[in-house]
Amino acid sequence: MTFTQRLREIQTKQNSLLCVGLDVDLEGIPEYLKSSANPVLEFNRQIIQATSDLVCAYKPNLAFYEAMGDNGLTVLRETLKLIPKSVLTIGDGKRGDIGNTAERYAKSLFDDFGFDSITVSPYMGFDSVQPFLKNPEKGVFLLTLTSNPGSKDFQRLKVNGKPLYEKVVRAAKKWNINRNLGLVVGATHPHELKTIRKIVPEMPLLIPGIGKQGGDLKSAVRGGCDKNGQLAIINASRSIIYASSGKDFAEAARTEAKKMVKEMRNT
Repeated sequence: MTFTQRLREIQTKQNSLLCVGLDVDLEGIPEYLKSSANPVLEFNRQIIQATSDLVCAYKPNLAFYEAMGDNGLTVLRETLKLIPKSVLTIGDGKRGDIGNTAERYAKSLFDDFGFDSITVSPYMGFDSVQPFLKNPEKGVFLLTLTSNPGSKDFQRLKVNGKPLYEKVVRAAKKWNINRNLGLVVGATHPHELKTIRKIVPEMPLLIPGIGKQGGDLKSAVRGGCDKNGQLAIINASRSIIYASSGKDFAEAARTEAKKMVKEMRNT
């Protein structure tokens, strides 16, 4: 089964397009947890426990765990064990380097940590992406048109009359031999999202930028889904995991996740 086929199955079974970003900063978790033996892991445990029936994926951002040193990597491994096999994991590390280094990144993230999918930068070209694509069961999301304001600095530059991000889309379509390649397209670009979906009608789209970054949920669903209402993975991080700073944080996260899922289903 290819990664894209598995994504379809999970989204059907869960009836959800929602991905929760586990971008956990020790500073942001409730005060009462900070005295526990492993505050970030306990925070993640309660968030996952409260939301796992509402999501199709979880996306830990590797930087938040790497910044904690050796313990952070242990927390990441333990967090991955807490995530049910019925949903996907996305390792958000935005890796990108020459081929032999990319091989090591792929081995680390897929074989060692066990992520189902990861994010990758296309800037160095196909030979830097190809090592991640070898296993059809493992997914790769290529940075295409990101949600940050600085995306315009390079991603919209014209190359032979077309924006650079569109060149990335068309290249990715050719590279998708194993049906395990997707694109990262920010929800803050709703018009372009529709255009990209038309170019790649059967590729997964990871869509960050909802909530704090200003992306519109309904536009993301309408522009990002395929003809079957699938293959869009709508990511929300801070708006869910930090919905409350009190002892009810897990319950508040579930309430916010349910609200988003309901809105997506009604779109």
